Amino acid sequence: MSRPPLEGVRILAVSQFGAGPFGTQVLADLGAEIIKIEDPGVGGDSARYVPPFEGDADSPYFQSFNRGKRSLTLNLRHPDGQAVLHDLVKVSDAVFNNARGDLPGKLGLTYETLKAVRQLGVFSSALTSTSHVK
Repeated sequence: MSRPPLEGVRILAVSQFGAGPFGTQVLADLGAEIIKIEDPGVGGDSARYVPPFEGDADSPYFQSFNRGKRSLTLNLRHPDGQAVLHDLVKVSDAVFNNARGDLPGKLGLTYETLKAVRQLGVFSSALTSTSHVK
């Protein structure tokens, strides 16, 4: 049996809603290790609570876009959270985020910020419904 094409690739994902989780799901399906970073201040990814869901279980919507991913909550607004993010960046191949507007800058998720930690092979900031193309 052949190995998946992205086996051995680690990607940090800070994403919510359709485009980001779908894109990283495809990468996971191709064998990449996806580490999904969620905001503990809002209970993690809000897709966990999209109906229908039962009790403490994640919603089918969340499960369909996040199967096979690893997940952790990390407060990127706190220096300790930034330190953990930087440790993860040092051992990752790529960072993906689809945060809106100026949020990547506030959370330390821009290429300019992260390249000081490690020169990443790939950095992606996905288009969102509020993105502007210049």
